[in-house]
Amino acid sequence: MAAAGAGGPVANVYPFRDARAAPDPVLEAGPGAHGPLPVPLVLDNGSFQARAGWACPGPDPGPEPRLQFRAVCARGRGGARGGAGPQVGNALGSLEPLRWMLRSPFDRNVPVNLELQELLLDYSFQHLGVSSQGCVDHPIVLTEAVCNPLYSRQMMSELLFECYGIPKVAYGIDSLFSFYHNKPKNLISSGLIISSGYQCTHILPILEGRLDAKNCKRINLGGSQAAGYLQRLLQLKYPGHLAAITLSRMEEILHEHSYVADDYVGELQKWRCPDYYENNVHKMQLPFSSKLLGSTLGSEEKQERRQQQLRRLQELNARRREEKLQLDQERLDRLLYVQELLEDGQMDQFHKALVELNMDSPEELQSYIQKLSSAVEQAKQKILQAEVTLEVDVVDSKPETPDLEQLEPSLEDVESINDFEPLFSEETPEVEKPVTTVQPVFNLAAYHQLFVGTERIRAPEIIFQPSLIGEEQAGVAETLQYILDRYSKDVQDLLVQNVFLTGGNMMYPGMKGRIEKELLEMRPFQSAFKVQLASNPVLDAWYGARDWALDHLDDDEVWITRKEYEEKGGEYLKEHCASNIYVPIRLPKQASRFSDAQAPTRGSGASGGSAGSL
Repeated sequence: MAAAGAGGPVANVYPFRDARAAPDPVLEAGPGAHGPLPVPLVLDNGSFQARAGWACPGPDPGPEPRLQFRAVCARGRGGARGGAGPQVGNALGSLEPLRWMLRSPFDRNVPVNLELQELLLDYSFQHLGVSSQGCVDHPIVLTEAVCNPLYSRQMMSELLFECYGIPKVAYGIDSLFSFYHNKPKNLISSGLIISSGYQCTHILPILEGRLDAKNCKRINLGGSQAAGYLQRLLQLKYPGHLAAITLSRMEEILHEHSYVADDYVGELQKWRCPDYYENNVHKMQLPFSSKLLGSTLGSEEKQERRQQQLRRLQELNARRREEKLQLDQERLDRLLYVQELLEDGQMDQFHKALVELNMDSPEELQSYIQKLSSAVEQAKQKILQAEVTLEVDVVDSKPETPDLEQLEPSLEDVESINDFEPLFSEETPEVEKPVTTVQPVFNLAAYHQLFVGTERIRAPEIIFQPSLIGEEQAGVAETLQYILDRYSKDVQDLLVQNVFLTGGNMMYPGMKGRIEKELLEMRPFQSAFKVQLASNPVLDAWYGARDWALDHLDDDEVWITRKEYEEKGGEYLKEHCASNIYVPIRLPKQASRFSDAQAPTRGSGASGGSAGSL
């Protein structure tokens, strides 16, 4: 992301990159994935981007996840009828032409559509080079949402065990994995995690290395809402560029040109100064065509272009005449064949042919033959004349005074010129006027620029002030204060010593300073606190899951096996330092059928009926 007020290109003009994703190659699993024990697969199942890779043991487990793609699918039209099937992630290329077809398995940050989730997993396993036949014979570490609903985990476990036949799985929270990756090894620490992603922002208190799920809070705002808000702001500001202000471009502005202000109101006051605005506004250049500037060609160039257009029309008309001549010749040959039947005395075949030709008498046949013969001869002469005229025009053409009379346009020529008049608007010969270079009324490049000023801070501000977009929710600072107030002062002091920021929506320049300012305002005078930003807020969740998998590879206390899945259900979870808290389903106890059947035998019929209804 660009820093606030950072110097950029000349006059702060930034072209949109409009990056197009390249299709992912099908990778080889690598030698590390074929050891004596199956190597775990690590899947960071995010609502914006999915990341997948191997947790290979050894000193160098790999620099980054081998596969990163957008967690969206698009079903092609008529996939079942032999057309294009569903496409996933980077195979889609540019998302904007398919925006209306995109589908996601997530409802906010919770996967709810099992069929689309299966497409994402298929894509991951195929491109990672999983070579086991009929199943995925690797343990899987999978991220899930904070306080994930049991039904969602049940669907995911059913998909992994029943469809892919995996040996075991472990679930964890992405922000806790990121916290695990950034803390020192073998250190049990407490702290507050502020995790902001594409759909939600979470504040998670950690006490002695475990999640305090009862005091977790979620704000239903993230990068998706910021991009939508920025799109509405710029569309209202530039109604002439509605179609060009797309969500993909808004995400690019958020990622590379936005920042978080320490003091939002004070920053808005700075933007009122013309000099500050001119120095810090980012002018986003939309693509445009310079052809709209109008023609500034000279007289000779216009004459040459007119000659080329007329030659093209001549060639087109000649081609049409040849096609018409061929059709007329075929009809004439057919009629002459029928006339030969009459001359040979084959009257039955002759009358049958007349009926097929929709004619009544031999005289009518003779009249048609004469007309067609005359038309064929005239067409041949026109074609010869047009060829001679075209040769003379090519050899002796004079751009200054083109001899347009030699072309002798026929009725067909005139009709053809009328058909192509919108394409060749300059073909009518007129008296040439002195050509002067006409300056455009306005600069077309400047007209296609989006001046992004206060919008650079207004869009990221919504997680601190949700009321900006009409949301009746508390912001990050108010939610943070609410969570801290639920603990004693000693625990509060312990938590604020390790405030950890992670997630893609925390990468704005100035985010760490803003959180420090909010904590300074809410904490007692001269109290200490520490705010830490993840080393890589986007990928640290995957790195942490990989580290966790390598550290607990032989620990059966954290992995859910297929036997345990079959015995305890798909919602079953084994807790560990980066997992949710497992809350089993408790069904109300019901009386046995035998006792219900025996109850009406004692007492009156009315009391028995009442007991049965209960």
